[in-house]
Amino acid sequence: MTKRKRPAKAREDAKRGAASLDEARDWLKARGIEDIECVVPDQAGVARGKMMPVSKFLAGPIMSMPGSILTQTITGDYPPDDEDYVSDAADQDILFEPDFSTLAVVPWESDPTAQVIHDGYHRDGRPVETAPRQVLRRMVDLYHRQGWNPVVAPEIEFYLVKPNTDPDYQLEPPTGRSGRPEAARQSYSIAAINEFDDLFDDIYDFSAAQGLEIDTLIHEEGAAQMEINLLHGDPLALADQVFLFKRTLREAALRHDMYATFMAKPMSREPGSAMHIHQSVVDLETGRNIFSDEDGDPTPQFFAFIGGSQKYLPAVMCMLAPYVNSYRRLVRSSSAPVNTQWGYDNRTVGLRVPNSTAAGRRLENRLPSSDANPYLAIAASLACGYLGLIEGLKPAEPVTGSANSDEIDLPRSILEAVSLFEECEELVEIFGKRFVSTYRAIKQAEYETFMQVISPWEREYLLLNV
Repeated sequence: MTKRKRPAKAREDAKRGAASLDEARDWLKARGIEDIECVVPDQAGVARGKMMPVSKFLAGPIMSMPGSILTQTITGDYPPDDEDYVSDAADQDILFEPDFSTLAVVPWESDPTAQVIHDGYHRDGRPVETAPRQVLRRMVDLYHRQGWNPVVAPEIEFYLVKPNTDPDYQLEPPTGRSGRPEAARQSYSIAAINEFDDLFDDIYDFSAAQGLEIDTLIHEEGAAQMEINLLHGDPLALADQVFLFKRTLREAALRHDMYATFMAKPMSREPGSAMHIHQSVVDLETGRNIFSDEDGDPTPQFFAFIGGSQKYLPAVMCMLAPYVNSYRRLVRSSSAPVNTQWGYDNRTVGLRVPNSTAAGRRLENRLPSSDANPYLAIAASLACGYLGLIEGLKPAEPVTGSANSDEIDLPRSILEAVSLFEECEELVEIFGKRFVSTYRAIKQAEYETFMQVISPWEREYLLLNV
């Protein structure tokens, strides 16, 4: 696929971010922005917030919203109180302050509109413990205290599907420019990408207008399954990009009469969708990758990071695979991993060490699914590596053959996953008990809602046989 070249003026207009309120005021004025979307990522990675005129925003950029938006389930409900989770009976407001570095245009709006992501704070100035962006910032701060800086690069898989207005019907691949939907596996096919040239032109244009950089775009294994890779960088900045990319892809797809879905397993006979996270750690002072020594060989810290990932990733699966559907992806003899084995350039393991230079040595976490909240998934993955570094852990031996036909050593359901999370003292310590109990309560409430729905499998095999 050929990417369009944007003129210099357009690239300048696409400049993303401002350093202060004054700079943001100039930025908005220069682009004739009339409205601004004040956005907050919730626990599911859904954009919550308010739309307001620019004049009102500039007069008071700090907004207040009910704290309950950070305890809402994916169905719009709220978890019941229990011994460890207690909701705010008064549903008081919390404050949301704009991070002006995220200021960007909203290119699909007809009127000149901008967007800015906000951070949650209590009225006494403390960060809100349950706000996903603050959870990730807290994890990065742990690294900084040790003189390290984590670096990540996410890869996001997704499906294009025909519009589906009745959830009782299965999803189907969309029709491309040839007039025919995909009927066979098209891994890395350029022709299959070109079926949706107009859509991807819009995706590139929308992304460029927001200052978002796509590294590569490929066709994945499934029918109309795609993958977008992002350039490596700061964890919070990359989580912001994934958050914005998801929204961008959905909006672009709707313009072409199709859906873009990030469900982990949207179609039963097709592969699941992942959000692989490449991770490395650099020294804050020197910028050197601590995973490689002066001779270019792997360091004990590299293996400790792998060891921590092996030990703790099962206990954070509730953030890497956050829904009932997520666990349908994790099945043996598929393209998805089923354990925390690791290996060099091995795509069957949960933890892959890609071929790279010494400076680029990194660990790819292949466990997260694309339905994960990017802030929480990156925070969870970094937390496991951090504990490995602090504890000086050692990994098992690397796997050279296939690992995804072995026993499944990961939680098999969201209930098992949240139980492991809540029982892991080391993770509770660094995530904070308030966040852990809140997240657990949300996931349990979502599961109870799921249990109210009777599936086609039950009607097929139980209706007349039991």
